Amino acid sequence: MEFGVQFFPDIKPEEKSPADYYRDCLDLAEAAETLGYTHIRTVEHHFHYYGGYSPSPIVFLAAAAQRTKTARLITGAVIPAFNHPLKVAGELAMLDGLSGGRLEVGFARAFLPREFRAFGISPDESIARFKEGLEQIDLLLRGENVTHHGAFHSFDNVTTYPRPTQKPRPKFYVAATMTKETFEYAGQQGHSIMAIPMAADKLRESLDTYRAAYRAAGHPGRGEVMLAFHMFVDADGDRARRIAGPQIEAYFRSIKAASSEWTEGVTSTDYKGYDKMMTHLSEITVDGLIASGSAWVGTPAEVCATIERLQRETGGFEHASIQVSFHLLPTEEARRSMDLFAREVLPKFSAVPLPA
Repeated sequence: MEFGVQFFPDIKPEEKSPADYYRDCLDLAEAAETLGYTHIRTVEHHFHYYGGYSPSPIVFLAAAAQRTKTARLITGAVIPAFNHPLKVAGELAMLDGLSGGRLEVGFARAFLPREFRAFGISPDESIARFKEGLEQIDLLLRGENVTHHGAFHSFDNVTTYPRPTQKPRPKFYVAATMTKETFEYAGQQGHSIMAIPMAADKLRESLDTYRAAYRAAGHPGRGEVMLAFHMFVDADGDRARRIAGPQIEAYFRSIKAASSEWTEGVTSTDYKGYDKMMTHLSEITVDGLIASGSAWVGTPAEVCATIERLQRETGGFEHASIQVSFHLLPTEEARRSMDLFAREVLPKFSAVPLPA
């Protein structure tokens, strides 16, 4: 099992400037590598303070590539619906070269109505655009003189440059939340999966679907799973909860604000049940997140027990992508937490086999 760090901005310009945010995140990314964390990951979002400081994960990871030497650099995730495949393929290969072949590419469908509206795209096209875009980017990274005629983008006899440093291309992840078909699709295609453990029992069912589809398609192994968590540890568990709690609450308020249209009448055939899911977000509490294992907050021993339980409940996951700096958590507190986690949690899991 490996642990990496992810950055998901949920701050307003009046709270922290972009320059200060990027500086602090890159400092933490550089420190994370020296502490034994194995990846750096960031997101793509637009037009809202929830995620809005990261409209291009590729740009941020290109900067992180110059501050690190061995950490994998993961887009978590690029959104094909909002990007032209020819441009994305070239930029991904450029980042792969800048990092010396350390790129891994996560793709997502997006889920915020305001983003689709601003880009002039119907959310009812989300699945079709996602699958077409991923297929086209895959072809462009793997081959030369590529021709593909899709419903949204078409091209003939095109070779994108630069070519990827990793052959035949960097690893692909598919981001999934609650749609069973997305987990199944990722398995069928032989991609890795990145998910959020909001409910361990439902997640176990989704991951079982993914692994079954992966095996049924004849891919070797059992697939690869990355789960995302908030993390803050302290020798004093009460202090950890006291410091991290308000910051996590603010993070979830930002999700609710960004996604409120789902509960105000917006519907989509590609996002069935999102009104109920977003309503559920308003019922989430920090104590509930900690108890369920979605947030790793407490002493190192408490967090170790949570990780062990989640490995059993989910059927095992290969990577934990942990948010170490969320909302307005002071950077020095984030660094102390990262240090303590690296000393007292990482060694206990780095050589532990996953459940069969």
